[in-house]
Amino acid sequence: MTGSGGREGTPTMLIVDDDEMLRERLARAFQERGFEVTTASRGSEALARVREETPEYAVLDLRMPDQNGLEVMKAIRALDPATRILILTGYGSIATAVEATRLGAVGYLPKPADADEILAAFAGQGGAAAAGHVETPSLARTEWEHIQRVLADCGGNVSEAARRLGIHRRSLQRKLQKYPPTR
Repeated sequence: MTGSGGREGTPTMLIVDDDEMLRERLARAFQERGFEVTTASRGSEALARVREETPEYAVLDLRMPDQNGLEVMKAIRALDPATRILILTGYGSIATAVEATRLGAVGYLPKPADADEILAAFAGQGGAAAAGHVETPSLARTEWEHIQRVLADCGGNVSEAARRLGIHRRSLQRKLQKYPPTR
């Protein structure tokens, strides 16, 4: 199985993200740019689609409910090493960027990324982030991302997240009211 393109040489793209709005927005944007697009909301669904027909390009969310994007990327690369894969994440870190590129991703972009940024990354023009070199986030940004991860893992339960973080619930609520720090 190879990613030989869609109808009459139309490039094929798989977009995998559990955020339905982002997934559908990117799908429309790539369809408008001439791609034949397939979408999936979770890793297992994506792998079923890839087994049917491997895409030329794949955009994978790093964090999904059933498998993370790196696991899905390994499975796609095993099925078709020619598929060009880009990792998107709302929880960027240097370690995951290095791991993604080590496993064969052509790039790693923080969310929100638009279709033009993704195409630039596939073309090798996406700057440091697309080349796998993510700028070191500030301590405040790292703390904010960690709090968001823990809160998501707790299903939005502030009291449980505060317990896991070892801080008072009111302190956590104050931190959550602030805007995310810029890098």
